[in-house]
Amino acid sequence: MVERIQLIVASAEDVVLARLRGREFARALGFAPPDAILITTAIAELARNILSYAYDGTLGLRRVEDRHRGDGCVGLAIRAQDKGPGIADVERALLGGYSTSGRLGVGLSGVCRIMDEVTVKSGAGRGTIVTATKWLGAQASR
Repeated sequence: MVERIQLIVASAEDVVLARLRGREFARALGFAPPDAILITTAIAELARNILSYAYDGTLGLRRVEDRHRGDGCVGLAIRAQDKGPGIADVERALLGGYSTSGRLGVGLSGVCRIMDEVTVKSGAGRGTIVTATKWLGAQASR
């Protein structure tokens, strides 16, 4: 089984491909359809953010294990990375309703709501790295 997928995000077609590959990967890891849909939604939001704010970047998907969660708890981690302008106020962006593009500002906060763990490393002029993990059968632990 594939343990890792790396995708370039530079067009709307890449967002569609990322969604498809993410859904297949989630199902292969054993995620039930509802959780696979949540993961696919997070992938789409992160990929669209790359296109909207940085114009291109990468999206990595990988199988992860956390022995602290139980006997080899398996999850899927998404890593979205770009070299765009960065997020000046990460805390505010995570709350929702904050957007520099005039849109609704629910993408990143939505990812936080549907994934179990999310970290954001960003700053004005530094690009952005978002890592979001969904654990198989786990309850949110933020």
